Amino acid sequence: MKTQTRFLTTLLLSLSVFCINVKASITDSTGTPPSPKTKFIHPGILNTRSSLNQIAAELKAGDTMRTAAYQKVLDFIKDHEYPTTFPATIVVGSNGATSPSKTQIRKDCELVYAYALAWANTGDTGYAKKAIGLLNGWAYAFKDYGLLPGKTNAKQPSLEASWTTPSFVAAAEIIRHYKVKGKSAGWAAADIERFGKYLINVKDNYINVIPDYKNNWDSSAGYAKMAIGIFLDADSVYRAGYDLMVRELPNIIQPDGTLPELCVRKDCVHYQYSLTAYAYAAALARIQGDNNLWELSSKNISLGYDFMRKAFERKTGCDYCDLNSRIFPGVEVAYGYYKTENLKYLRALQAPLGVPIDNTFLGFTTYTHFGVKGL
Repeated sequence: MKTQTRFLTTLLLSLSVFCINVKASITDSTGTPPSPKTKFIHPGILNTRSSLNQIAAELKAGDTMRTAAYQKVLDFIKDHEYPTTFPATIVVGSNGATSPSKTQIRKDCELVYAYALAWANTGDTGYAKKAIGLLNGWAYAFKDYGLLPGKTNAKQPSLEASWTTPSFVAAAEIIRHYKVKGKSAGWAAADIERFGKYLINVKDNYINVIPDYKNNWDSSAGYAKMAIGIFLDADSVYRAGYDLMVRELPNIIQPDGTLPELCVRKDCVHYQYSLTAYAYAAALARIQGDNNLWELSSKNISLGYDFMRKAFERKTGCDYCDLNSRIFPGVEVAYGYYKTENLKYLRALQAPLGVPIDNTFLGFTTYTHFGVKGL
């Protein structure tokens, strides 16, 4: 009996110590639970502090290739009017149907990124103010999406939000976190908070409810959530996007590299949405110290680009691309990691690469990625 009593006493003491230790492990010294957010690397949307430093230094040194690629950034700024108003509702349509508000937000998400890159290179406060004006303009004005009358997919806003949001976030990462000669861009804390609320709005109400089509809709949403998660330092958001990319990869880029979207849609655009989203998502993860998306399955992303070259050489057996078809800028990002002959061939068709013809994914990747270390 005494032995049993001693055993129970010891057990109770052990449980007491265990509970104390558990409580201590989930609180800090003030008794406050620690933040569940992950410490992400910033800037972390395709560009890093070191990559931005490298391209600025090469421009200053007169590097011919970097100079030609940077001209794409300046040309985009020159060729696109700066907005004076920002619509509260973005009206969208399917299959290329457009509206002034849809055209504007697609253009502005590329324009703000161009201004952010120009500021990072020059330190010119004029560029910084233009970028901040665009970020604030949309963050304070936007309320919701609307549908064009007619044959518009009711979920089209989810896709549009998935396309434009990461480009805004890429610019915001630079403006918020990068410094030129020790000087920041000067984006006010209240405005950063408002921009964060804008991201939560489009994430919760649009991107999170995208339908499971097992095509570029899924990959675009996954990439968008990863980008938003990084900006918000929200691991759960980042992880939801990452897991979506992993889950859908075999459906979107099959194990032999076949891209069903090319064979089914019979155009040279939709499958490039998927390839670009995967290349960008893999690049985001690599900046955060994870190469797994690049290596997933048997390097499916690389095999997908192999299939893309077959499309341009009319060897797929299902459908083809014309040599004048626009090459999407994800090619440059993928080439930076894999450095295959097929990707070298594809990027050389139209380098230096600017932006996609429909402004769906951020561009200027020859400027930001060709020959840049660590990306």
